[in-house]
Amino acid sequence: MWEPSVADTPPTSGNSPDFDAIVVGAGPAGSAAAIELARSGRSVVLVERGPFPGSKNMYGGVVYGRILDTLVPRWWTEAPIQRWVTRRQTMMMTGEQALTVDYRTEAWGRPPFNGATAYRPDFDSWLADKAVQAGATLVCSTTVTGLIRSGGRVVGVRTDRPDGDLRAPVVVAADGVNSFLAKEAGLYGEVDPANYTVGVKETIALPRHVIDERFAVRGDHGVDIEIIGATGDVPGGGFIYTNTDTVSIGLVLSMPALARSDKRPEELLARLKAHPAVRP
Repeated sequence: MWEPSVADTPPTSGNSPDFDAIVVGAGPAGSAAAIELARSGRSVVLVERGPFPGSKNMYGGVVYGRILDTLVPRWWTEAPIQRWVTRRQTMMMTGEQALTVDYRTEAWGRPPFNGATAYRPDFDSWLADKAVQAGATLVCSTTVTGLIRSGGRVVGVRTDRPDGDLRAPVVVAADGVNSFLAKEAGLYGEVDPANYTVGVKETIALPRHVIDERFAVRGDHGVDIEIIGATGDVPGGGFIYTNTDTVSIGLVLSMPALARSDKRPEELLARLKAHPAVRP
C-alpha cells in the first residue's frame, strides 16, 4: 500500500498566504501541476478528497507516455503499469460483422514504449508521490467546499476541516471534468447534455495465460481495441483492453441519445460482449 506524506491539519495563518499555490484534486492533472510548481521552487499544497490519490477513481485505461516523458524521465522503469500496448486495433462493427485494422510492433514493447494499460488508483498514487518528492504538501481526506475571494480575486479555498481555510494567490482547479470550483468561479459556461457522454465498463478476471492465448500476446505485452459501430442507434464507441490478469470492455455513449433510446447502458454492453467478433 502506498503511504502518502500528508499534513494532518492544513496550516492557516489569518489572511496571509499559506502557500504560493493550491492544487485541488490529486488526479494526473493535479499531480502534474503540483510537480511543476514544486520543482520551480513554489510552495504548493495538493488537496485530495479521497483517503489517498486514486481512491475514488474507477477508470482504468491506456496511458500514453510522451507528455509523461517530460514530467518523469524514464517513467517506465517505475510506473505501476499492467501491460505495454504492443498491439492496437480499430474495429468497425455492424450487427453480426466486423472489419478490423490490426497494427502491432515489437518496438512498442521496448523503451521508451508507446502506451500502457494501468489502474488509476495505482497510477494516481504513484504520480502524487512524485509531487511529494518534489516538495509539494499532500493533504488527503479533505474536501474543498468553496472559494475564498478578496477584492474580486480568488485568494484561497474553504475546506470541510475545522479552521481548514487555505490561502494562496493561485488556485488550480483540477477537480475533474465536472469541476465545482470552475462553476463557482464562473468559468464553466452553460451545461449542455449534448456535450456529455457516459461511460460504462466491465472488468473480467481471466488467468494471465488465457489472456495471452486469446489476444495473441506474451509476457507483459497487451492489446488496445477501439470499436466503431458497437452502440447501435446511440452515437458512441466501444473499447477492449488487456490488463495483467483482467480484461476491460466498455462503451462511451451520448447522453441525450441514450435517454431517447430507452435502453440501459448495461444492455448495450451485453450486446457488445455477445457480438461474434468479441465473444471469443
